[in-house]
Amino acid sequence: MKNKNLMLYLALVFSMMFWGISFIWTKMAFEFYKPMTIIFFRLIISSIFLHGINIFLKKLKTIEKKDYKWFVLLSFLQPFLYFIGESNALLFVSSTVASVLISLIPLFTPFVGYYFFKEKVTLMNVVGIFISITGVIMVTLNNDFSFSVRIEGILLLTLSIFTSLAYSVMLIKLANKYDVYTVITKQNTIGILWFLPIFLIFDINDFMNVGFHLKPFISIIELAILPSSLAYILYTYGMQQIGITKANTLVNTIPVFTAVFAYFLLGETITKLNIIGIMLAIVGVFFSQMNHGFFARIKLFFFRINNN
Repeated sequence: MKNKNLMLYLALVFSMMFWGISFIWTKMAFEFYKPMTIIFFRLIISSIFLHGINIFLKKLKTIEKKDYKWFVLLSFLQPFLYFIGESNALLFVSSTVASVLISLIPLFTPFVGYYFFKEKVTLMNVVGIFISITGVIMVTLNNDFSFSVRIEGILLLTLSIFTSLAYSVMLIKLANKYDVYTVITKQNTIGILWFLPIFLIFDINDFMNVGFHLKPFISIIELAILPSSLAYILYTYGMQQIGITKANTLVNTIPVFTAVFAYFLLGETITKLNIIGIMLAIVGVFFSQMNHGFFARIKLFFFRINNN
């Protein structure tokens, strides 16, 4: 029993670690390739990997014709708009700042739930937002209290945040029919078609001139297989076994993983002020998750894979 519990928590910790280090791998791939090139090949490799393991999982469902429009819209929100915001933002901000800002997404889900499903917004939601925003401001400051980030990066990450909220609403529409493995596989496959014209118009000449370089391409493969594929499977498996609340607590550790990996692999500096800010941002998200309405619906969807 103890070994089983250990494996469950290891599965969750590894999924958090993969999502945390994804910001670092993206930065590494920037050494030679543009953001759209990285995302395009990341989705191709992820789709091949997910379809490949379906040979063993036998979980991939066929999409009904009437639902294709929803999957096209879903993939437009994520991966298309979400990754346009996140990947391009990493050109302007550090991986740690990007990770902390993206981790704020759960803060705003109760307000989306209130608008679409008339669910109550609690005092804890408001308190959580106040604490987390204070933390984010501290993460973006130098020791002399001057800003260390560019506004372009903040705006692009804001696009990712609001895109993710819209994506969450779409998930609710599909949750009763399709499990997470089917959704992730299909949205990544359709996402290739969204990025294909952008890659052909803007990036293909640069890609042909740069050519193939093993080190940054390994980073793309790591992004495709680990954060974009395996992390979802591990997260789903662990969450189903230990429950939403405990799993959500671990989700808040993603910025910590990013900060640690960024320090050792990219040489990004982390000040005492930044560390306090990261902790405050995590505490704020934890407070906001005390609301179990809309956010719980989304999380429930992500561990239904073994029930379908």
